[in-house]
Amino acid sequence: MIELVSTPGAAAPKVGFVSLGCPKALTDSELILTQLSAEGYQTSKTFAGADLVIVNTCGFIDDAVRESLDTIGEALAENGKVIVTGCLGARTGDDGDNLVRKMHPSVLAVTGPHATHEVMAAVHLHLPKPHDPFVDLVPAQGIKLTPRHYAYLKISEGCNHRCTFCIIPSMRGDLVSRPIGDVLTEARKLFEAGVKELLVVSQDTSAYGVDMQYRTGFWDGKPVKTRMLDLVRSLGELAKGYGAWVRLHYVYPYPHVDDIIPLMAEGLCLPYLDVPLQHSHPDVLRRMKRPASGEKNLERIARWRELCPEIVVRSTFIAGFPGETEAEFQHLLDFVQEAQIDRAGCFAFSPVQGAAANALANPVPEAVREERRARFMAVAEAVSSEKLRKRVGAIMQVLVDSAPGMGKKGGVGRSYADAPEIDGLVRLLPPEKISKTLKVGEFTKARIVAAEGHDLLAVPF
Repeated sequence: MIELVSTPGAAAPKVGFVSLGCPKALTDSELILTQLSAEGYQTSKTFAGADLVIVNTCGFIDDAVRESLDTIGEALAENGKVIVTGCLGARTGDDGDNLVRKMHPSVLAVTGPHATHEVMAAVHLHLPKPHDPFVDLVPAQGIKLTPRHYAYLKISEGCNHRCTFCIIPSMRGDLVSRPIGDVLTEARKLFEAGVKELLVVSQDTSAYGVDMQYRTGFWDGKPVKTRMLDLVRSLGELAKGYGAWVRLHYVYPYPHVDDIIPLMAEGLCLPYLDVPLQHSHPDVLRRMKRPASGEKNLERIARWRELCPEIVVRSTFIAGFPGETEAEFQHLLDFVQEAQIDRAGCFAFSPVQGAAANALANPVPEAVREERRARFMAVAEAVSSEKLRKRVGAIMQVLVDSAPGMGKKGGVGRSYADAPEIDGLVRLLPPEKISKTLKVGEFTKARIVAAEGHDLLAVPF
């Protein structure tokens, strides 16, 4: 679904904006929108009502490529002046030519990801900025595409891994960590603006600071090392002062992640880890060129639960990777059950242009890939449903995302176990007390009364 954002203000050049892809791309979009607003541009709700359109693309899997190319085509048809940025902008076709240029030669400019300066240069060339930009109208936290009460915080760009199914390093480059002082300053601005949930994202959150050799930075006059443990502790202490949550995404299961779990037990960080495991069988993991083995992952998750029994583990997996045997796939099913993965997603392997996995021997037929994905999801959903049923009767803190009718009729929210847009919801019934009202962006306590599919049903009090 295409969503364009709009900003109020006096007549000024208007830019249409479409943001596709993952939260990391979303943060790139926020940076561009912040700069546009700082320079006095307005944004348009429609392609036709804009002076030009920017499309931030995704280029990871085939469906995302098609969506991006279709969106570019739609913008060209309705507006005619289009600037393309994002991961698809860095991809080339079989002939080595830029893929976007090849499919849509009339676009004004094409850049890769995290290219705010290049995008703004193209905007300036084709749509000169207003003479007197109203910089003071830009909020301190910048322009956000998320609801006011939660935001993504990108701590690094790129990745040092060379997983055979992935082409992200070829588009986004090697790991480049942001200075820890900059990250913490942005976090504080977000909390001051009313953010109640900060979602930490990157390509590899666990590797934060590796490229800087964990050098010491400074924030508020105090030395802080540029590494995951120090960052999470500092974010947690900062969030505590605002009564906010910190949630970690894209965490590779390195041994030092064990040091983060006590912070979760202390309440400095949500007891939630998004860990992209991808598979469990050691041979498949080797073919994927993934760090760590399935056995170590199982032991590590067990250790995490010893340190913090409330921890929720979400992960993604690939079914039908080249060479995957039925026995290797069964190993994956057994792993999901034994590890008791709380939330799991699964993709049927899809060849991505430029990925090394395409050349691996014994590719799995598409029909078998899809059949295995369906079998995986049946097992994963059974595990998840049973864990949700065990929450019935519990009292949980819920962050309210929606509260129609002034909250008197109930609403929709999420517990610590639910990241926005990828996990389940807590469906809130009308409050027990007549005086109780639910407000979007605020926390409420609720008693869980039922589990329905991926969601929980609760009564706020």
